[in-house]
Amino acid sequence: MPHAHAPDGARIYYEVNGEGSGEGSGEPLLLTPGYASTSAMWKGQLASLGARRQIIAWDMRGHGRSDSPNDPSAYSLEACVEDMVAVLDAANAPKAILGGLSLGGYVSLAFWLAHPERVSALVLVDTGPGFKQDAAREKWNRGVAKVAKRIENQGLAYLDGLGDEVSGAEHVSAEGLLLAAQGILAQRDARIIRCLPEIDIPTLIVVGENDRPYHAATDYMAQKIRGARKTVIPDAGHAVNLHQPTLFDDALASFLDEIGD
Repeated sequence: MPHAHAPDGARIYYEVNGEGSGEGSGEPLLLTPGYASTSAMWKGQLASLGARRQIIAWDMRGHGRSDSPNDPSAYSLEACVEDMVAVLDAANAPKAILGGLSLGGYVSLAFWLAHPERVSALVLVDTGPGFKQDAAREKWNRGVAKVAKRIENQGLAYLDGLGDEVSGAEHVSAEGLLLAAQGILAQRDARIIRCLPEIDIPTLIVVGENDRPYHAATDYMAQKIRGARKTVIPDAGHAVNLHQPTLFDDALASFLDEIGD
């Protein structure tokens, strides 16, 4: 199994579709899963879009087949961004299109903010840009603390019956997920939401019709990111690529064709 090596020594699992990786096939698409999900949630896209472009999927630290360090300080948004750098370097990709679901979209925005020269386009799926107001951020973090507490009490059994993007995920460590919630899922400032007007690359925003909690957030991003396009996928919830794979793949393929190489 291929692993990239993060700056702190953590081994980060990734996989490449193996198709569409030749010269002229365009920059690769790096797909980041949501919290408590893994690269397995992108299996359909690896298969359906791989013939036209290199697709890279990976597991965040604390998730799936990536390492789960015991040190809480090893889990942060910044560490997650540098894990993505390590994956792209391991895949010989100096620049990429970044796509992500939920937390994966938020992390993709953080990557752009840290390394804009390595990002050619963004695909933000059922995600939000964080919060400007401290009160809203604190409310979010109270919810994250509840998730962490449930994992502490129930272990991996807590994941049973959660969203479709989580139900097929296999994890080694409940402790890793708990620390990832506290260090990566929790939010600490408004850097991401405030950077949106600075984004100057092609951006596709996708949301499921039934994923009501994310409609306002995706509307906001579509308004703030210059030239962004928003697509609503009918009869789909949060895991839009799993609920309506053909419609999702068509929207993504159309966007990738438009931006070209």
